[in-house]
Amino acid sequence: MSIDNIKEALPEYAKDLKLNFGSIVKSTELNEQQLWGALVATAAATKSERLLKEISEDALDVLSAEAYNGALGAAAIMGMNNVFYRTKGQLDGRYDDLRAGLRMNIIANPGVPKEDFELWSLAVSAINGCSHCLSAHETVLRDAEVSRTAIFEAIRLASIVSGVAQALLTADALAAV
Repeated sequence: MSIDNIKEALPEYAKDLKLNFGSIVKSTELNEQQLWGALVATAAATKSERLLKEISEDALDVLSAEAYNGALGAAAIMGMNNVFYRTKGQLDGRYDDLRAGLRMNIIANPGVPKEDFELWSLAVSAINGCSHCLSAHETVLRDAEVSRTAIFEAIRLASIVSGVAQALLTADALAAV
């Protein structure tokens, strides 16, 4: 199991992350598709090739092709949107009158239930640090009556995956020294 490979690869100083990662992959707050899609989307958002490959190996046993592609699509579109809306927000409204002009069709037609895609987008936005997108996706999820605990679990998952990616990147860099 590739999740086990990730845990084994974490150095001793990342023991908390190892334990947290082991717990989050067993989450009962999210259904299987939400959980594994969020793991794939957030792994892609971390830009850790190793983490994405390991998570994908297990995720492909759980997710349909549509869900897997939807999770990768959430990471990709949020990679664009998080930069755009975070930057636009930092410019204090000076560009609010201008049209974004960005194609975002996948948000309307993700190939999975809208709530799942929104949850993945929220998790990626947490990693990418876009408060505008976090707020927008959280509002859509709450309006769709997704529970606060499921939303919070997606945020926890994002933080754990981000920390695991950082620890793996650090371990890989130091192994080359």
